[in-house]
Amino acid sequence: MTVKLKRVYDQPARSDGKRILVDRVWPRGLTKEEAHIDLWLKDVAPSTELRKWFGHDPARWPEFRARYRAELRHNQPQLSLLRQALEKGPATLVYGAKDEQHNQAVVLQELLSR
Repeated sequence: MTVKLKRVYDQPARSDGKRILVDRVWPRGLTKEEAHIDLWLKDVAPSTELRKWFGHDPARWPEFRARYRAELRHNQPQLSLLRQALEKGPATLVYGAKDEQHNQAVVLQELLSR
């Protein structure tokens, strides 16, 4: 299963397939129509506490990845929903973070690509 990633603010494309938002909060400044989201799995995103602790600080990235993976191990129902959605054809995980290398979608991609 190939899992693509894309910022929700980038232009949607047909090649995205199903667009799955994996953020806990809705992206600022976008309407639902503009975002072209097919599925919003906010409960697969990092907890509010973890998200605030991380603050998109690249220095905290290794610890964030470990903590988020631990959260996901205890969140199998949401992870199963995500896997089911990805099995139905091309799909892209979309996220709001500016940093394209240090965000929860990257962790999910790593996990799902195994």
